[in-house]
Amino acid sequence: MSTRSLADRTVGLAADSGISVEGVWSAPGRVNLIGEHTDYNDGFVLPFGIEQRTAVAVGRRNDRIIRVLSKQSDTAVEVSLDELSSDALNGWSAYPLGVAWALGEAGFDLSGVSGLDLVIDSDVPLGAGLSSSAAIECAVAVALRDVWDFSTTDQELARICQRAENIAVGAPTGIMDQSVSLMAKDGHALFLDCRSLATDAIPFDLQSDGLTIVVMDTQVKHSHANGGYSARRASCEKAADVLGVDALRDATLEQLEAKRGEMDDETYRRARHIITENARVLDTVSVLKADGPRAIGDLLVASHVSMRDDFDISCPELDLAVDTALSAGAVGARMTGGGFGGAAIALVESAQADSLIERVEAAFVDAGFRAPVCFSVIASEGAKRESL
Repeated sequence: MSTRSLADRTVGLAADSGISVEGVWSAPGRVNLIGEHTDYNDGFVLPFGIEQRTAVAVGRRNDRIIRVLSKQSDTAVEVSLDELSSDALNGWSAYPLGVAWALGEAGFDLSGVSGLDLVIDSDVPLGAGLSSSAAIECAVAVALRDVWDFSTTDQELARICQRAENIAVGAPTGIMDQSVSLMAKDGHALFLDCRSLATDAIPFDLQSDGLTIVVMDTQVKHSHANGGYSARRASCEKAADVLGVDALRDATLEQLEAKRGEMDDETYRRARHIITENARVLDTVSVLKADGPRAIGDLLVASHVSMRDDFDISCPELDLAVDTALSAGAVGARMTGGGFGGAAIALVESAQADSLIERVEAAFVDAGFRAPVCFSVIASEGAKRESL
């Protein structure tokens, strides 16, 4: 679905609920090209925004109520701005309402702002590892910034959205998803230093190179608010403590090997993934600049192997998608996102994309897995206000 039609559909949903729309804002989902679980270790990532987006239509109210409605939910949720509390938020509405709460926590004065109706629709696949949650948060964040006339940078807004997800939702995610959803650029990947939030737009116009990224959504759903993600983060913090560094971003393989005897095998492997993945991100940026996207295939494959064997966040469906894509001629392939399900990506010659998808779908049938949902994506722009 195009950005225009998604915005129109969201306005239609608002009209059906009797809401007079002041504006529509949208934010993209994302594919992480490389750099998994490095963000909460103060490391490096290389995601890009995709054309699949979440839109929010906003109408002003004459009271202090903020109400959220979604095409993806049958239930509207409302709360007084005077009673916003992270403890009182739950379910899907914690994502948009959590942003309003986090703005207040960040020092923005909510005492004089008007209540709002927020109507949300999305074509970012849910639970696929494409950050549908950050797309909601960032679309709402830029809408609230504009409607309530708050002055803040995208970097600060990313921190606010991350706090909403960490505290209001209860998912201990890093800063990557919110940053790229806010700051992505057409035809570029976003190199992000997750400690400083410094960014660099890396040319990634695959169409001009005759290449395509195919997303292979395994339909194995995941949740970052569950124990698997939290356990990985705890392992990383444990390793950093043993190594005597603030975060694993500051550690080297030499340091890790020297301290190997002071940590259990699981903690060692978790740390090895983060340290080597940070290096792979930096190498990918360098290779893209020097040689272009056809030269990054081995780095993508090495990233998947590390996530499968060291970080233990893959699953049979993801491994099958990656292996089948590579056997079908992909330049490179890896799982993407937080893991435990979700999607894998394949970098492939555009002319081979359809046959690759057919091969993956057939492999899933043969394995008795649920049919995957496969589609191509292009690097697209970040959060913005849509014209009406």
